Amino acid sequence: MEPFDLILLVVIGDLIQQGVTQSDYSLTGSTIVIVTFAGLTVATAYLSFRFRSLRPLLEGEPVVLVAKGRVLESNLRKQRMTLQELLAEARLQSIADLDDVDYAVLETNGRVSFLEQGAGQAP
Repeated sequence: MEPFDLILLVVIGDLIQQGVTQSDYSLTGSTIVIVTFAGLTVATAYLSFRFRSLRPLLEGEPVVLVAKGRVLESNLRKQRMTLQELLAEARLQSIADLDDVDYAVLETNGRVSFLEQGAGQAP
């Protein structure tokens, strides 16, 4: 789930709760806000699909965290990520040592992809 989608779900849930529990029993205001947010979500998805130049702005760009077994500390700091978090992600993917990693990339969905050395090469 993209961060924008998560925020949208939380905001919509809060707006529905306010519409149901407030003294204003009409659902008009809540419906307008929900339709507006849903429309914005569809519009940003369409713009991202249609105009490639807008994708980095709307979705973000992948960031290389490890290159040739070397951790890129500056990229970790820019992403506000600690080495321990990176190591935990590696362990979740059964990677014991970052020296075995050719590249690690923080994807736009928040997950870290690891490409191990020798992966994809013929034996």
